[in-house]
Amino acid sequence: MDRVGIDIGGTFTDLALLRGDRIHLHKTLSTPEDPSVGVMRGLEQLAASLGEDLRTLLRRVDAVVHATTIADNTLIEGKGAVTGLLTTEGFRDELELRRGYKEDIWDVRLPPPRPIVPRRRRLTVPERILHDGTVYRPLDEDAARRAIRRLARQGVESVAVCLLFSFVNPAHERRLAELLAEELPGLPVSLSHEVLPRSPEFERTSTTVVNAYVGPRVTGYLERLARRLQEAGFERELLVMQSSGGVMTRDYLRGAPVRILASGPAAGVVGGAALGRAKDAFDLLCVDMGGTSYDVAVVRGGRAPAEAGWNWHHRYVVALPMVQVETLGAGGGSICQVRAGELRVGPESAGADPGPVCYGRGGEHPTVTDALLVLGILSEEAEFAGGSFRLTRRGVDEAFAKHVAEPMGYGVEEAAYDCLRVVNANMTQAVRRTTAERGIDPRDLAMLAYGGNGPAFAAIQAQELGIRRILVPRTSPAFSALGTLVARPAIDEERAYLAPAGRADPERMRALWAELAARARHFFSEAGLDPEAVEVSFGVHLRYPGQNWSLFVEAARSRGLRDLPTDSTDLLDLVVERFHQAHEAEYGHRREAEQPEITGLRLAAAAPVEAPPVGGGMRAATRPAPPAGRRRAHLGEGFREVPVYHGPELGPGHRIEGPGIVEERFTTVVVYPGWEARVDDAGDYVLERVAGA
Repeated sequence: MDRVGIDIGGTFTDLALLRGDRIHLHKTLSTPEDPSVGVMRGLEQLAASLGEDLRTLLRRVDAVVHATTIADNTLIEGKGAVTGLLTTEGFRDELELRRGYKEDIWDVRLPPPRPIVPRRRRLTVPERILHDGTVYRPLDEDAARRAIRRLARQGVESVAVCLLFSFVNPAHERRLAELLAEELPGLPVSLSHEVLPRSPEFERTSTTVVNAYVGPRVTGYLERLARRLQEAGFERELLVMQSSGGVMTRDYLRGAPVRILASGPAAGVVGGAALGRAKDAFDLLCVDMGGTSYDVAVVRGGRAPAEAGWNWHHRYVVALPMVQVETLGAGGGSICQVRAGELRVGPESAGADPGPVCYGRGGEHPTVTDALLVLGILSEEAEFAGGSFRLTRRGVDEAFAKHVAEPMGYGVEEAAYDCLRVVNANMTQAVRRTTAERGIDPRDLAMLAYGGNGPAFAAIQAQELGIRRILVPRTSPAFSALGTLVARPAIDEERAYLAPAGRADPERMRALWAELAARARHFFSEAGLDPEAVEVSFGVHLRYPGQNWSLFVEAARSRGLRDLPTDSTDLLDLVVERFHQAHEAEYGHRREAEQPEITGLRLAAAAPVEAPPVGGGMRAATRPAPPAGRRRAHLGEGFREVPVYHGPELGPGHRIEGPGIVEERFTTVVVYPGWEARVDDAGDYVLERVAGA
């Protein structure tokens, strides 16, 4: 059974083909103007490398699983739909009020985020539903039509609808959707009770608005890609990676395309958790350095949990379940420049077009990749990106001289080395921020390094963080694409239910879970999956009276999408006790004298999938790896002749003592002084700090 995983990054589009027990990787330059062009080109090149045409390849493929940054790029670039917001009278400025949250509390000049829906396109309608779902004030349909026509005159391309307590009673939102269909037929509409059917109000409004803003571009791209795949011979449904770490059909995502936000990084973390379990490394620091960004995530206990609620993404809250990943503008294409006497690297990127100067495609500003070439870590003589092109030194020295060396008053090689020091410091600080915020000591973790550039920087970062073991999978250059093949088809949804735990209605809870199960059953069946083979988790969100935030507690598990097979009365007692335990574990105390409140019910369902084989172990006899050559390189101790190894020629048991450079087909693994690398039984690299170094 063939399966293809695809991950689109800012510089490269990565593809991983699982054929039997073999994995075939391919990289091609991304096409930002239309990412589907790069995907189809990459598939053609992958087919050609196997001696096939594209139609033959796609007809053998049972699943195409896709992760993309298109939603992220839409937010970052501010190129989403012209969006309007209809909300309850008196709540026009919910987005502006936010949460009093500031990304950098020490920067007094930090401006607030640009509102993706300006005030003139945030309109209110007279209506009011109370917290128990009763209608206090009926919807004023005449006023609603006037507001819709006002939005039409402003040229809106998408509308978000977020009314007070619509997650309890969605009648008014549904009627507004009907009025919008009458006044503006065909216009995309995002209803908050469908996107995020729960409180709090700001989180629900923000998530719905982001969904409306990115939705048209995301759905348009996915429809275009699906059509091109179908025309090329693919006969099945395109599966798309979600930020929660699961995959699902386009039809499921059509109502909430915001669910694919940060899907590429999520795929890498899911794949990392699977690889860590296979290699007995259950607590991992996952670092992914590509061409444009650097992603950091922590895996504990072999799991990559998706958390809902406080997910600030590109300065906007998206309160859907998301694998926790921190992203920094640091990659191979990050531009090196001097501003006001300060050397800066990123977050601006040369991207895929024109790319770094050494790509020879017209780039003028030096980048991290250019610095790697100057320092001898990369070479003009080696094939780059799987042999799709070679790097060139032409123009690189001049770019460093003009933009870095001359303003800073030293030579080109010193400038290149300082650029690596700065980008390393930026990435290491991102790791410290990510781990410290959760009370995690990075010294307790193993590092998993992937992405096209991750293995070139991993050891020096690990050394600064006190980490002594690094895993570099042979598939690291396209690891997020491979992660999409590890991810299981999954649905993770919730429904609001507000009640003290002692007065909760067990039958109402069962009915809400049954509603979620029926919805999941429909989409799993549509994807061609057996609903009876699905693993299901029934959960509850609870909090103590007076608290703003809830904790998630699992109530029960079952196989197959059916009604909850547990007595509901006993279940409530069990859930309350689990909540007390979870609260004590999270916050250090429990308040058993207080009756917790239920704020919502959750159902997470995942189908089994045939994942790529992942091996571990280090049983092969250790022997020195034969170098393929030597070259002048700077690995932190000045320029010297450094052994260079040809990765495809290395097998289980081969050992490399640093300093050394391993050239794999799509990446470069750097073994810095004081480190050694070994190839394990699966052909992956394990780097360890030499005792006493």
